[in-house]
Amino acid sequence: MSAAAKTDTLLSVRDVRTYFFQDEGITKAVDGASFDVIKGKTLGIVGESGCGKSVTTQSILRLVEKPGRVVSGEILLYQADGTVLNLLELKPDGPEMRAIRGGEIGLVFQEPMTSFSPVHTIGDQITEAIMLHKNVNKKEARKIGIEALASVGIPKADRRIDEYSFELSGGLRQRAMISVALSCNPRLLIADEPTTALDVTTQAQILDLLRKLQNENNMAIMLITHNLGVVAEMADDVVVMYLGRVVEEGPVDDIFHNPLHPYTKALLQSIPKIDSRPRIKLPTISGSIPHPYNRPGGCPFHPRCESFKAGRCDVAEPVLSQANERQKVSCFLFNEEGKS
Repeated sequence: MSAAAKTDTLLSVRDVRTYFFQDEGITKAVDGASFDVIKGKTLGIVGESGCGKSVTTQSILRLVEKPGRVVSGEILLYQADGTVLNLLELKPDGPEMRAIRGGEIGLVFQEPMTSFSPVHTIGDQITEAIMLHKNVNKKEARKIGIEALASVGIPKADRRIDEYSFELSGGLRQRAMISVALSCNPRLLIADEPTTALDVTTQAQILDLLRKLQNENNMAIMLITHNLGVVAEMADDVVVMYLGRVVEEGPVDDIFHNPLHPYTKALLQSIPKIDSRPRIKLPTISGSIPHPYNRPGGCPFHPRCESFKAGRCDVAEPVLSQANERQKVSCFLFNEEGKS
């Protein structure tokens, strides 16, 4: 990621903070996240549930609902003509943002069964997206929609396009959702838990499909998941998030074979291995993610960290910095720089 030239950057997220202002207090869902998405590459974003992965996606697409809002930072989209757009300067419901959302950046939602309207056919929903972003009539949009459904491996696409989402299996629904996201040839596809609730065979088919479409269209993919096996198979670079912050980032091989942050190490140690002895309890991360209204001071991971340094980790907050030539990490074990 850091080795890539700036001209290869498609999307740059810089110190983004997204907070939810509620009567009980302020929830810092994303608290200073920074990372880059490279053209034609796959970025995996991993972490436990509640670490801010999905809200980061919503922030990029300006889909954060009240009482939440992006309070600071930059989200820079590098255009083909060399211009750079800060998405946070655009109105969420304005024409420019609506053109980007679905046109430049496609989104595969976390749960296709609840993302599709149950009272409209798949065809109604895909043609609506196509007509919004392309200057075509309804007949032409339907033809493009059938081609999009066929391109993701849906059999008899000319018939399936007139079916409702509840008439499709889980795997076909996921493929239909991908076809909607790809129908306007976006330069970036954000896939939020694209294999959730699918059996392993269907998971493999969906991942193979994403890889095939990426190779055909030179499309960047931002893959959000808590499944480290999926990340190992798909990603070029990895961002590890905890409590709304990036704690480590780097190439996938470095993250898996040389993890630096204690949280990254703990996540990897919790994965069952083929050569593990039977009936041996898997390592777990002690404690749980803090309540959003009771965030710890200092490093957000220090209450659960086995390498915790009293008087340092609980006082100051480490900053994300270069630990070696290929990896960045936010930890005092590798960098003494922090903020009180």
